[in-house]
Amino acid sequence: MIDLYTAPTPNGWKPQIMLEETGLEYTAHPVDIGKGEQHRPEFLAISPNNRIPAIVDQDGPDGKPLAMFESGAILIYLAEKSGQFYGESQRERTIINQWLMWQMGGVGPMLGQNHHFVKYAPEQIPYAQERYIKETSRLYGVADRQLAENAYLAGNSYSIADIACYGWMSLWEGQKQDINNFPHVKRWLAEIGQRPGVQRGIEVFLDRRKDYSKIKEAQEQLFGNKPA
Repeated sequence: MIDLYTAPTPNGWKPQIMLEETGLEYTAHPVDIGKGEQHRPEFLAISPNNRIPAIVDQDGPDGKPLAMFESGAILIYLAEKSGQFYGESQRERTIINQWLMWQMGGVGPMLGQNHHFVKYAPEQIPYAQERYIKETSRLYGVADRQLAENAYLAGNSYSIADIACYGWMSLWEGQKQDINNFPHVKRWLAEIGQRPGVQRGIEVFLDRRKDYSKIKEAQEQLFGNKPA
């Protein structure tokens, strides 16, 4: 049994989708990040970076519980545990890893900053908005070129690289992107969005998803902002 501590965000969706896709047995526990539950000692014992998602595999590799944080590391762990969505060879795994790291080092941080300055920042900063909207567009262009020649990001097989990127890139409209400028990404999003495991994963705690830009106390919990 795997205990998943999560919230309905692009990073939270990653292990939710992976667990549904693999069929691994799990129990999901909601973490209300708008109320600061990610700062509680019991959560920090699992995720010292006070970020969701986190898991505790009660049947770890040595038969003992294993706690993990960082969504990319969790995806690799679940892929190795299940034997799914992680290629059949070292070459395939290497290609998957580089696209997973592209998401962790590029797509997540840059699209996250896009979300912050476009939606959450207490004041409008045009330079920052333009900077991150343009970088978001550049990253979509990288994906579009890759997907022009491949069914999926890491080749012709669905992998954890696609799972990592899907949630972030499914929110293109709020990132001020025109998806028609990226036809191969548009095709890829539509195909992945039809997968039953993806749909079930996104549905986990979806009713708890909130627009934190409109909740003053959440601004302080998430960003240290204190809106007037």
